[in-house]
Amino acid sequence: MPSLLEPGMRVRHPGQPDWGIGQIQSVIGDRVTVNFEHAGKVLINAALVTLEPLAEPWP
Repeated sequence: MPSLLEPGMRVRHPGQPDWGIGQIQSVIGDRVTVNFEHAGKVLINAALVTLEPLAEPWP
């Protein structure tokens, strides 16, 4: 999954819906840094969590 993720994409964390929508800041291997609306910057291990990409464009 990390190969499909790239900086700028909007995503949701399936286990943390209260975090809101996040924007990917960086992808290095399985490490994905996402800036979420209500949780701030979070480092995600994409080998353990499958982020849900959102359809673009985003208003």
